[in-house]
Parts: sequence; structure tokens; C-alpha cells
Amino acid sequence: MSTPKDSIITLPNDHLRQRSQKVGLVTPEIVQLIANMEAATLDWEDSREHEVGVALAAVQIDQMYRVVVIRSNFNDKNDRSFQVFINPEITKHEGELVEDYEGCLSIKDVYGKVKRYNKVRVKALDINGREFRTTATGFLARVFQHEIDHTKGIVFIDHIKDNPEAFYRLNKDGKLEALDYDKDVKDNSLLW
Repeated sequence: MSTPKDSIITLPNDHLRQRSQKVGLVTPEIVQLIANMEAATLDWEDSREHEVGVALAAVQIDQMYRVVVIRSNFNDKNDRSFQVFINPEITKHEGELVEDYEGCLSIKDVYGKVKRYNKVRVKALDINGREFRTTATGFLARVFQHEIDHTKGIVFIDHIKDNPEAFYRLNKDGKLEALDYDKDVKDNSLLW
């Protein structure tokens, strides 16, 4: 029997490198898509011992719409609520570039150290189709940049593909360890 997490696509699926389309109207189908995205993220998280499903873009369940869901609370796995961002767009990058670890539900077992701005301003539509704006700092700013990249057909490894020291894997104890770039990354047909 298929579960919600089975709907999450992973590289080398080429849809992950295609731009998603803008949502014109928030229809019942879009509302259902959002529910499916939330269920897939939570189901994925429930299947992992050391990871949290913090966010998902619609393309990751093979729906080519500019829709993103982000966990309301990253620090409490019991809070299983999400915020919804339809047609999210970064209106301004601010602050400094900070390098930190990122993972992705659509890239199996690879983490990377990616430089992102530590403050962004975002505009989007809510689930009722109303425009709103928010400012995000720190980890949330990173999540927005990662997920909005997905809507543009960019995955996080595209930012670090020329940096042999940026790639990691989570070991069975939940610790990150460096990957051998030449052996595990450079010519890996699953990634590129």
C-alpha cells in the first residue's frame, strides 16, 4: 500500500529542475494539494529517526505549482501544523551570507553546506488567496530560499556543485560526515 511519503519524488527526476507554474486561483484542487504536501512531509518525517520534515514545495510531490508549506514550529516535532505560501517570492535579500547545512526530501542521503542570506523579505498568497508579506531571519530565511529555489527548478546541490568540501551524508547515529567528492558526488548520475 502506498503512503503519502511515497508521492515525494527524488533526483534524478527531471521535474525537480523545471520551473513551477504560478497559481492563478486558489481552487479546491490547490487546497487538496496543500493537504497532500503536509501529509507527505509528516509521513516522511515519521519514517526517519534523526530528521525533521521542515518544508516542502509542490514540485516535490510532482505537482508543478508554486506552492510551499513550512512547519510552524521547527523545534517541536509534536506541533504538526504548517504555514502555506502560494506563489512565494523573495522581494529582498538582506543581511550577510551564512554557510550552513541543508538537506532535502528530494535528494536521498546527501546534505550540503550552502551559503544563504540570513534575512529575506517574502510576499505570497495565503490559503484564502490573500496577499501577505513576511520577513524571515536565520533558519527560516534559509528555508524560504531553499523552497523558493524549488519553484524555479533549482535544488540546493546546484549552489555547491563546484565545492568538493560542501557535501555530507547523515550516518546511522544521526551525525553528518563528509562525502568523498570524486567518488560519491562529482559524476553521480542520481544527482546530476
